[in-house]
Amino acid sequence: MTLPDLDSTITCPNCGFRKLERMPEDACMFFYACESCGARLKPKPGDCCVFCSFGNVRCPPIQQGGCCGG
Repeated sequence: MTLPDLDSTITCPNCGFRKLERMPEDACMFFYACESCGARLKPKPGDCCVFCSFGNVRCPPIQQGGCCGG
């Protein structure tokens, strides 16, 4: 099995600010505060976490073909 990529760049849908973040390997991140505008991001309907909704790389459990319980 391939190891998941743990780095993802989150892009704020409100202001467009981008930041490279390290994803947890075994948990979902349900909320994320944009450093630039302060927006509190939460997953879009159908997504399990903010990385799956706003990151350029999906969360590790999804990368490995599973789900992360979101």
